[in-house]
Amino acid sequence: METLYFEYPAAKTLFHRAHVGVVGSGDLEILMEPSTEACTKVTVRTSVKGFGKTWAKVLERFFNTYDVAATVTINDFGATPGVVTMRLAQALEVEQDHEIIKR
Repeated sequence: METLYFEYPAAKTLFHRAHVGVVGSGDLEILMEPSTEACTKVTVRTSVKGFGKTWAKVLERFFNTYDVAATVTINDFGATPGVVTMRLAQALEVEQDHEIIKR
């Protein structure tokens, strides 16, 4: 197991928690929670060591586009960069669905 930490500036507010995915072969779980800080803090726990640079690039690209203030926990079991991006987008979609349901 390897644990990685990343931080990105954020300007947009996240209002609700989101939980997507499962930890399993080739997949990952993402827990996304609102933060009062003007940044996104990401903790990645992965079963695959040595891919810190790849994680940094994938997360940097995503959070430069979607600059939400959040605390993100990713529990990975060998997901590809495409799956990581898809799950992150899915977490934002789940968070936005809370707003729609609430109205």
